[in-house]
Amino acid sequence: MDQAMAFVYVIGSQRSYDLAPSRLVDPGWHAFMLHTQEYADWCQERFGFFVHHAPNSKTRTRDLMSSVTERIRAAGFELDERLWGTAADCNPPACCGDGPCC
Repeated sequence: MDQAMAFVYVIGSQRSYDLAPSRLVDPGWHAFMLHTQEYADWCQERFGFFVHHAPNSKTRTRDLMSSVTERIRAAGFELDERLWGTAADCNPPACCGDGPCC
């Protein structure tokens, strides 16, 4: 869950909608969003807007995952390498942890 929150923090604070969560981190984002009021409040308090679940999950590549993890570290978060990996197991058409290709 902490990795999902760190990821959403980076998206919201940097308005970086070109990023994607790893296949293992994305379910944490889904779980957070299911607590809609808490998630909305958390986003509003930190960014002044709601961070929608619109990741760039069609392009999970080694380079993208490296960029995501670098940005998370640069934002001051500790990274759990086991949850990020270097590339998704599949990409087409989308692979955000809940599709049939995952």
